[in-house]
Amino acid sequence: MRNIKLTISYDGTNYHGWQCQPDRKTIQETIKKAIERIVNHEVKVFGGARTDSGVHAMGQVANFFTEKTIDLLSLKKGLNSLLPKDIRVLDAKDVDNDFHARYSAKSKTYVYIILNTPFDSPFFHYYTWHVPYYLDTEIMHKAIKEIVGVHDFSAFKKKNEIYKSNIREVLRAGVKRRKDFIYILIEATGFLRYMVRNITGTLILIGKGKINANAMKDILESKNRDMAGQTAPAKGLFLKKIVY
Repeated sequence: MRNIKLTISYDGTNYHGWQCQPDRKTIQETIKKAIERIVNHEVKVFGGARTDSGVHAMGQVANFFTEKTIDLLSLKKGLNSLLPKDIRVLDAKDVDNDFHARYSAKSKTYVYIILNTPFDSPFFHYYTWHVPYYLDTEIMHKAIKEIVGVHDFSAFKKKNEIYKSNIREVLRAGVKRRKDFIYILIEATGFLRYMVRNITGTLILIGKGKINANAMKDILESKNRDMAGQTAPAKGLFLKKIVY
């Protein structure tokens, strides 16, 4: 039995997220059907991250099991010929049978992209959050450093969503401006749903001067979702990389 690991890139605009859902078009289901056409048997596709509806990926990871002897280059070419243009398999490799795309992951990195210009762009509309007023990225960068480390991230989770634990470890976080674009990067061992988008919404308030940079620490420690900013739109969020 072979365990095959896929690295995948996709535009999440036209999908209801990664995870299979009844009567909904999802990334996982689309990839599953393409794999099954090639190997000619049913497969379970395990994903590294359950990206939400509209969220994109530069480096999603998945794995599946098969006894077929198809070589990896042919598999990759075959999948890309069957998949729609907004999903691409970047790499395929054989891995140990105990590898699991989700449970073997050591960390995940997300990037949120903001277009900080007076007017929106038709070219970046589906891949950025357009914020028309000036944002102070130096203050935002200072503020985001408060989330690095092991914390209870209840203030930044999806409201009323229940977890066994709301504690997560953020390994690194930063905010950087490159001309008209602002990049918010967060690497963590795990994430709560909407965590990056809610942190981003809070950083917007800080960058605009609505609240001061020290408020990030107070919001984090409050464990109260109502204290944080709005949930940033899904379209600006990218799963950048998963480390194993």
